[in-house]
Amino acid sequence: MGNKIKVESPLVILHGDEMAQVAFEELLKNFVSSKLDIELKEIDLSAENRLVTNGRAVTESIEALKKYGVGIKNAGITVNRSQLEELLRKHPDMEGTSLDPLATKSPNGAIRKGIGGNITREDIQFRNIRVRRPEWIGRDIEVMTMENGGIKDSFNELSRATGIIKLLFVGSSGDPEELHRREVSKGDPLLLATNDTADITDWAHQFFQRAIDEKRDIYLGLKDTVIPGYDGAMRSTIESVYKKHYQEKVEELGLGFYYELIDAQAARIVSNPPDHALWGVPDNTTGRKLFKLVNQLKLHGIPPRNVHVSISRMSAGGGDQYGSFNAPAREDGIVKVVVDGEERHARHVKKGDPMLLMSNDREAIKDWVSQVFRDASRKDKEVYFGLKREYMEYDEVFSNVITEVRRELAKQHTPPPSFMIMRPSSQLKKMITDPPRNALYPSQNLDGDIYSDISAALGGSLATASSIIESKEGTMLFEAPHGTAHDLYLTYKESGGKEAHFNPSALVYALGNALEALAERDGNEELAAYAEALKQALKDTVADGIITADLKGKTTDPDAEKVVDLYGFIDALQARI
Repeated sequence: MGNKIKVESPLVILHGDEMAQVAFEELLKNFVSSKLDIELKEIDLSAENRLVTNGRAVTESIEALKKYGVGIKNAGITVNRSQLEELLRKHPDMEGTSLDPLATKSPNGAIRKGIGGNITREDIQFRNIRVRRPEWIGRDIEVMTMENGGIKDSFNELSRATGIIKLLFVGSSGDPEELHRREVSKGDPLLLATNDTADITDWAHQFFQRAIDEKRDIYLGLKDTVIPGYDGAMRSTIESVYKKHYQEKVEELGLGFYYELIDAQAARIVSNPPDHALWGVPDNTTGRKLFKLVNQLKLHGIPPRNVHVSISRMSAGGGDQYGSFNAPAREDGIVKVVVDGEERHARHVKKGDPMLLMSNDREAIKDWVSQVFRDASRKDKEVYFGLKREYMEYDEVFSNVITEVRRELAKQHTPPPSFMIMRPSSQLKKMITDPPRNALYPSQNLDGDIYSDISAALGGSLATASSIIESKEGTMLFEAPHGTAHDLYLTYKESGGKEAHFNPSALVYALGNALEALAERDGNEELAAYAEALKQALKDTVADGIITADLKGKTTDPDAEKVVDLYGFIDALQARI
């Protein structure tokens, strides 16, 4: 094998889609196959193969990761309706109505749940990236949220028994219908949230009328992709009000109406905020956080970002909104929560009202908190938890677990890292307006999603961070926290592969981290040195001003920047490694 470094353990490779996959294959060719004598366990996790295998590619990925322990995952497409129809036309033997959910949904949540892993997103410490911050002090942006409903007015408690949660619905027939069931253990937090479509409609009228009266551009933010039966139902109601009553007037005044996913919209707020806007965030727990953030930014602005930010998220399989049952009510009736045969709560709902039932696993929470403390101790980080424990029994369990883990560490004569528990709104404000030198922000999944995109925007690009998924059993999966770059892929195809614009930094760093994990497990010093050299070559390349187009103008010396395409960037890495 010549001068290749011998690696004993296999590495799991999960392939993806579009421009990210073009970059991934180049990286594997230049920095793995040509440099290492290593066995690669490769699985095609592209959208098309997930469909063709009816989701088997996802379960094979989980099995491979659990068996071999270390893997790297590329970004993949989560197909929308038109993309699914296109794939089904390409594969007429596939029956769309009988597909396993794993065939069409995002594989990320299934993989995290399958390996029991939690996610940590960290900035790559480029020493010369300095994002120019927008002027925020006094900026004329207002945030409007619903006062009632949703998680604020939820039924939430810690399960009193080990058994089955059932969500029952009693409609016009008078007979209970089981909508959903899931297992819980005693002490697990559970929550039922509903919202009133009439209240959502009233709020929409107030929202659009205020924007018209104050002549503000209109921004609406929800998470209808992963919570379609709840946020999607709210979006549908709000947009129908807009089209029927306000669209003509808004367009007549020359105002804009924009819908974006809440995490993308939160990133816009800190990177490219509008001048005069009304931001609607109907979900009141998220809305209050962002309302307080915007008011803080108006007073203090965004300080220079000379700190290292890490965000730890519980696995999507661990619970919260991403692991919920969510759907609009089909008719007027009563929805009931039954735990181990005992009715714990009942409330009236009307046709179309969005409903959400979620729970979490206390043991999974404990694993996550232990991992947070372990990571913080290893990397000398301060920890800032965000919890709504004043009125949420659901969040109180997190606080109890933190105390429990802290006591267990004390018995082992292992002091926990410096940590604080604060409200999620304070956690978010601290991350942006008063960040300590080296901090870790543990968040439940939806908050973590929003915080990650904000942090990426402050860092300059989604490609300037790394993502690590780690399970209790030690399975490690490294990935880039960005998507497949669909627009760049279209340009690449139209040019016959000549225009290859893509920043592979996050993939390079994920690859370096994966090889580092293998080296640590095998005690392979030569591989460890190579992994470190690869990550250092990445930092040195950017430090020398050789960047991809997404970082143009974002270094400390813009006049010395040299913008290159994907292949030029890889050539620069080769020269420096």
